[in-house]
Amino acid sequence: MDFIRMYNLKMRRVVVSCLWLSLLPLAQGAIAQQQIKYQVPPQSIVDLVDAPRAAVYRFSTDGRWLMILHPPGYQSIEQVAQPVLGIAGLRINPITNTWVAEQTDTYKAATIRDLKTGEEFELTGMPKDVQMADVKWSPKGNGIAFLNKSLNDTELWVADLDQRSARRILSQVNDTYGESFLWAKGGDALLVRQVIRNRGPVPPPPVVPEGPIVQENLGGKAPARTYQNLLANAHDEALMEYYLTAQLVEVALDGTAKDIGEPGIFERVSYSPNGKYLLVEKVVRPYSYVVPISSFPTAVAIWSVDGAPVKELHTTPLADNLPPSFDAVIAGPRNFAWQKNAEATLTWLEAPDEGNPEREVEFRDELFALDEPFDMQAKKKLYAANYRIRSVYWSEDRAIVSENWRKDRSTKLTWIDPASATVIKTLSTRKSEDTYTDPGNFIIGKKGLLLTDKKGRVFTTGTGASPEGDRPFVLRWQLNDGKVDTLFKSQRGYYEEPVFFNDSGIVYFTRESATESPNLFAVALRGKKESRLTDFPDPYPSLKSVQKQLLSYPRKDSLMLSATLYLPADFKKGDPPLPVLIWAYPREFKTKAAAGQVKGSAHRYPVLAFRSPVYWVTRGYAVLDQADMPIVGEGDSEPNDTFIQQIEDNARALIDYVVGMGVADRDRIAVGGHSYGAFMTANLLAHTDLFAAGIARSGAYNRTLTPFGFQGEARTYWQAKDVYDAMSPFTYAAQIKTPLLMTHGMDDENSGTFPIQSERLYAAIKGHGGTVRLVLLPKEFHGYRSREGVLHTFWEQDQWLENYVKNRKK
Repeated sequence: MDFIRMYNLKMRRVVVSCLWLSLLPLAQGAIAQQQIKYQVPPQSIVDLVDAPRAAVYRFSTDGRWLMILHPPGYQSIEQVAQPVLGIAGLRINPITNTWVAEQTDTYKAATIRDLKTGEEFELTGMPKDVQMADVKWSPKGNGIAFLNKSLNDTELWVADLDQRSARRILSQVNDTYGESFLWAKGGDALLVRQVIRNRGPVPPPPVVPEGPIVQENLGGKAPARTYQNLLANAHDEALMEYYLTAQLVEVALDGTAKDIGEPGIFERVSYSPNGKYLLVEKVVRPYSYVVPISSFPTAVAIWSVDGAPVKELHTTPLADNLPPSFDAVIAGPRNFAWQKNAEATLTWLEAPDEGNPEREVEFRDELFALDEPFDMQAKKKLYAANYRIRSVYWSEDRAIVSENWRKDRSTKLTWIDPASATVIKTLSTRKSEDTYTDPGNFIIGKKGLLLTDKKGRVFTTGTGASPEGDRPFVLRWQLNDGKVDTLFKSQRGYYEEPVFFNDSGIVYFTRESATESPNLFAVALRGKKESRLTDFPDPYPSLKSVQKQLLSYPRKDSLMLSATLYLPADFKKGDPPLPVLIWAYPREFKTKAAAGQVKGSAHRYPVLAFRSPVYWVTRGYAVLDQADMPIVGEGDSEPNDTFIQQIEDNARALIDYVVGMGVADRDRIAVGGHSYGAFMTANLLAHTDLFAAGIARSGAYNRTLTPFGFQGEARTYWQAKDVYDAMSPFTYAAQIKTPLLMTHGMDDENSGTFPIQSERLYAAIKGHGGTVRLVLLPKEFHGYRSREGVLHTFWEQDQWLENYVKNRKK
């Protein structure tokens, strides 16, 4: 049986090819369901949707080469309509053997610049209609490797920058799961996951059932969050093994290839620093029908670089019975990796509390190391952590350990000496939600931490949150004495973001403002001489004169909130107040101090991604983007204990403020959001009369359908039943009388946001006589991918806003 026929039999998994939308006409009281053609919003919105995307900059480690990658626009519905198989929590294209993402993360072109000479060129030999993905610099620094994701295959290409040319070296790359390729030490070859040769036909589904499907739990607690695209039967297991099993292949730059080791479903594969060994993690049975593949057992082993087995180290268990806490991990060894500052030393983590945050222990995590010949009994403890270890940053002879505890947002950075297994110094202890004290992320060089001398100078880069808004920075830390120097900081009136620094005396950064689109610059730290490297035109000329302001305003409990206000270019003080669109997304905090910190910058040029509401400033609306919706639960209280009251207080504070400014008409205000923002929108309409209309995209509305936690909520439904019920707008559907537009991707893969969430809320509102419209978009995921789907969504939103907000009948 060919795979097209087989997938047609698996309608719940494969993206269906029909177009249908369940609709309610704008005329209140009318009820209908129909299929319609894709519609297009006003031209001012179309022009912004079709505007070129911002370039992406990639620098070689030595700083000689700059690669400018050009993203494509939205995919066509024909591209999006390729078959997608949902399996083990993944989405894969069975034709091209690649994973399928909401965002393609591909590039349609690349421009190379030699920063020594200033020469700029494009590579010759590139494939027609290239879709570059996973672009990786060669260890030698003068070449790149990348995938070309065509409509028929996933290919591996390499480019030699000295020769200015690119060529294909391998076809049928298996890009379904994990890292599909990596450079070998020295840069003369690559290790690639390739589709099994002669793997035969796709396993057909059984025509006659062989028996029932049984799941069983014999008394142990096994809570699991709500996932989609999970395995459901033996045939799904066979499909997963068929598509995800790969052969490791070492391919030289001339295309000569040889198999490495036995095939498998590889979770991770990595070279030891000396290039002699491979650390290999394979997915093994037993599989699970309640958690995705990332929680399946893995067999961890050491191979020689030629694929010969050296040592079987450990098999991690199936993680289908973890406590619902965000700080829960599996018991036993986990997170195996090579120690960057050693020739062939393994590291891993173990939790003394056996992964259960409810157990009282002195230390939560321990870092271990193991040298050749990799006898687990000879392991050495390097560090014991108060919290869960999230990252270890290695330098030549030292390391920095980053740990945190999600429950109370505690974080810690510790400088250690791995050789003596001693703590040199605690570098930082803070709360993760306190953005004003965030030291940023460590800059990583070729061999680990970018560390310039034995005194412990390292560098970080961060967003630089502050009471005046974000001002990104590059810091130099003197770890020995704690001295911190600011090497670079965004100047006032602009948003300048560092994109590359390797301690060569130059910081490369992008510069933008509220009226200037981003371009790339370089500044010499000595002398501060500045140069401009790119001159991309403004992608949004229609927004050139749009007024933008970062607002700060108080909630009734004195908590300071913020939002970004966009006003039409011709609006001036004294003009009649405008119709308003508020777009927001709730976030949880444990302290009011953190919730009240200023977020974002008034000096950023709008980035009009699919989730942006700024399009409607061109339609005469005042737009409030990133409106603060903090949900605070201090001490023993959890944020969601007072979710409904807090979102109402947040919304009322913003409305009162902008009405007081004279820019907003109180009777013509809409609220909207995507995902958790849609959930917030439905709740605001159910519990307040603040709005003229609402827009809810791809949300979850009945929390009994996500009973083992959702978003930042770690308690189960049975532990916090009243909270789950009170937060579910489905419970209060009879109260939703404000017009509500709902959209949902028919192939939404996101945890908990099944399309049935929108279908059931629509039916409940309709059943109680509410004004509601439901639009189900074929082929779309949690975020909408096709140009046709995005434009139609915006047409729906524009129609809804024009009818129920701008031209609202009072």
